[in-house]
Amino acid sequence: MIIDCHAHVFPDELAPKAMKKLTESIDNLYTPVHDGTVSGLIESMDRCSVGISVICPVITKKAHVRKTNEWVRSVCSERIIGFGGIYPHEGDCKPDIDHAVSLGLKGLKFHAEYQEFVLDDDKMLKIYDYALNKGLILLHHAGFDPAYPPPYRSTPQKFASIAARLKGGTVIAAHLGGHAQWDDVERYLPGSGIYLDTSMGFEYFSEAQFLSIAKSHGTDKILFGSDSPWSDAKTEIEHLKALPLAGGDISAMLGENAKRIFKIQ
Repeated sequence: MIIDCHAHVFPDELAPKAMKKLTESIDNLYTPVHDGTVSGLIESMDRCSVGISVICPVITKKAHVRKTNEWVRSVCSERIIGFGGIYPHEGDCKPDIDHAVSLGLKGLKFHAEYQEFVLDDDKMLKIYDYALNKGLILLHHAGFDPAYPPPYRSTPQKFASIAARLKGGTVIAAHLGGHAQWDDVERYLPGSGIYLDTSMGFEYFSEAQFLSIAKSHGTDKILFGSDSPWSDAKTEIEHLKALPLAGGDISAMLGENAKRIFKIQ
């Protein structure tokens, strides 16, 4: 089974506006592969032979937290695993984390640029620790984002910093640990325990650099992700399958690692 650990969708009534706004915010740099709805994602999954996708909301207002997380729970299925989100700037986040847990969501999605926090800020470490102790997985955007100028708030150095300070649990750094910062990924993240997803990947990093990171970091810590609808899962899967790696390593990255951390039977 192929598991896409990084996808985005919106409620049907919001999807057209959200997709238009996001596409314009990046000057049409990426061409969406579906319309941003759950049905659009599933059609894309079927086309790409993806069995399960993990949907990851990015929440930018406190008032949206519970409603968004409840909507995510409402669209979960055998094909869809839901991550929730929090807004880290207003009040105590623990009740919202507890609510996400009560809904059965598997993790939380964070985006330091859209949510305007620094990855390894002391306040954020307390939030991560609480969520991880509740059994949630944390998935972070990492590195370059075309809607924001550098310097970026989530870098490989900062992921290494939080890995050294956290007390266990599963943290995933998207875009192979830091979009457009892969030299620093090789420098700082091997041995850190941070999982890396491959989203928005092979059209940007070279095959040689991916293989170097896979060797130093371990294929057991790499998860397939597409960042759908912003990247085509089929192309990413074809790149992974064509790598000069053992079949077991490729299967691990395409789904077995995800089955383990998400406890999928």
